[in-house]
Amino acid sequence: MSEPISIDVKTDYLDHQSDPDNQRFVFAYHITISNNGGEAVKLLSRYWRITDGDQHVQEVEGQGVVGEQPEIEPGDSYSYTSGTVLPSEVGIMEGYYVMQSASGEQFQAPIDAFTLALPHALH
Repeated sequence: MSEPISIDVKTDYLDHQSDPDNQRFVFAYHITISNNGGEAVKLLSRYWRITDGDQHVQEVEGQGVVGEQPEIEPGDSYSYTSGTVLPSEVGIMEGYYVMQSASGEQFQAPIDAFTLALPHALH
């Protein structure tokens, strides 16, 4: 089965929640998962690999996203917002969702690496 899922990510730096003097940089990420396939899919779990600017890696796994295991019908999409805290001005997140098709097949939907960065931190 070719990957029927597309994932779009937008990020924001949350200045009002961050504390740069104490190496606390808070980022939100807005994700839209689109089902371009021919059958419904359910998001079962997620895996994230978060690398901060000092190359420290944190791995996060868990059921669903934001407390939900959404079912996405063909042609529909599901959006949510979550966040992470980094000890540096920049970082990279990447990972995958474990999905299950209506016919019972489980597969990984890869989430391409995306950058978390303060505005103007990268040139």
